[in-house]
Amino acid sequence: MRIRKLGSEEIEPALALAWQVFLQFEAPDYTREGVEEFHKSIHSESYLAALCFYGAFKEERLVGVLATRNEGKHIALFFVDARYQRQGIGRQLFESAKQAGMTVNASPYAVEIYHKLGFVETDKEQVVNGLRFTPMEYGKSDE
Repeated sequence: MRIRKLGSEEIEPALALAWQVFLQFEAPDYTREGVEEFHKSIHSESYLAALCFYGAFKEERLVGVLATRNEGKHIALFFVDARYQRQGIGRQLFESAKQAGMTVNASPYAVEIYHKLGFVETDKEQVVNGLRFTPMEYGKSDE
């Protein structure tokens, strides 16, 4: 497995992978408004311009993507192709980008995954523009 930052020409395939995995695992937990909001965000030039993308490659195939914003302090996108989940790819992606105090707005599907990576909730589940999420932080003690 090879993890590296993605070049600008690789962003479109990374977003296609994110959309495919979102539809399969996360969209069932969202309203139509939430699905449309996610789709709008991954097609927004201003949103995408603020992201730093990492990709996981098995041979030459892109199988996972993680994107951060706010100078790497917030996970904006984190998706692994269904055929490659539970093989440590997500952990490898996270290890490449992690830093103490990193935050994420975890979808209902991903809360337990983030727990396994060392995140804790900082607030209860919220809904904004139809998107359900639980604010979480990495490396925060569970006081």
